[in-house]
Amino acid sequence: MIELPHVAPEGFSYETESFKRNVVAIWIHNHYRFSYNNGGTARSIWGFYNQKTKQFHSPINSKTIGDVVDLDQTTPYSAMVLKRTPLESAFV
Repeated sequence: MIELPHVAPEGFSYETESFKRNVVAIWIHNHYRFSYNNGGTARSIWGFYNQKTKQFHSPINSKTIGDVVDLDQTTPYSAMVLKRTPLESAFV
């Protein structure tokens, strides 16, 4: 079982499913009802976890694994690392 690095925000939950032999896809599921899909809920890819190397990867999209990420740079909503300018980084 994967120890997820974040607690799901209110109204969200995490789901995992097998992606490849040693890789698990981690999805964030939004429980809010949306009108664009007839009142259904929505889910987005959070990231990927390689069980062999025990590393988290950012997603490029739901079918493509990105680079290894430092968990301190991820958020509860996504493993994608924000690209900030030096000025923006000074205020964070």
